[in-house]
Amino acid sequence: MKTSTYDPAVHWLAASTVCLALLPIVMGALVTTRGAGMAFPDWPSSDGQNMLSYPWWQAAGDKFLEHGHRLAGILIGCVSIALVVVTCLRESRTWVKLLASGVLLGVIAQGILGGQRVVLDARGLAFIHGSFAAIVFTLMASLTLVTSRTWIAGERPSSSDRLSSVAVLGACTALGIMVQYVLGGLLRHLGMMMHQHLGFAFIVLILVLAFGHQAWHSGQKWLRWPALALVGLTVGQIALGLTTWVAKYGFGDYVAVANSPFQVTMRTSHFILGMLLLMTTVILTLRACRLQWLRRPASLPTPVFDPSVNVPGGAR
Repeated sequence: MKTSTYDPAVHWLAASTVCLALLPIVMGALVTTRGAGMAFPDWPSSDGQNMLSYPWWQAAGDKFLEHGHRLAGILIGCVSIALVVVTCLRESRTWVKLLASGVLLGVIAQGILGGQRVVLDARGLAFIHGSFAAIVFTLMASLTLVTSRTWIAGERPSSSDRLSSVAVLGACTALGIMVQYVLGGLLRHLGMMMHQHLGFAFIVLILVLAFGHQAWHSGQKWLRWPALALVGLTVGQIALGLTTWVAKYGFGDYVAVANSPFQVTMRTSHFILGMLLLMTTVILTLRACRLQWLRRPASLPTPVFDPSVNVPGGAR
């Protein structure tokens, strides 16, 4: 296996990509919440004008949100290209270069999906566009992790019998959260799977609590704080889910008001926190896998035959 040294240029560019990706994610979430996906009937132009020359600051309402989402998409595309170039030039690990390339391909695919959603006026593509965003964002965060100093330094972990179960449980939890994320997307975009989304939340809660418990009690400092963050995000997501229900459908004497600031804020926050929950789960799982790998015994040196050495009982 190739060795690698920590390169701050690669790592911080990857981290910056994750942060900047929140711009199109937040803008896109607001577009969906307000139903502004068809503010422009054309793509890649905006009302027949070049996307970069369109007077964005003079736009208002849905057009402001949708065009802002498009511009943020262009920005993250340019940053992703720079990320691939820098990673290929400075990173020695082939699989990390492939991961960076996967990030760029994901961003390109997102742009095409978003454009076709407008051209075809297809809500189904909007659902795919939103669900795939979580995967691309998680890939970006994973690249940031594997280029970090702590990942590359790779200090051998303390003895623990829990690491294998933590990694397996983490993979199951990530899969469960992704299923829940898709169910939420179907409800958000197509008005489907309401009861399935509500019911499956209990399964995800059990998985997260079990995963967090195993990671916290693994004895590994590198896993404990992300485990605590994961449980905290889950509790926050459940609270947001309940509040979103009230904001969307009303409760008691409260009457829901479509596109009110309260409703838009709650629905958008619930979507974004779900994405952060998936990302945190995958990162914690990758950390557990890394520690499990570092526990493997060091490879023994391959013996070299020296014909000049006499072997007793053998040919001389």
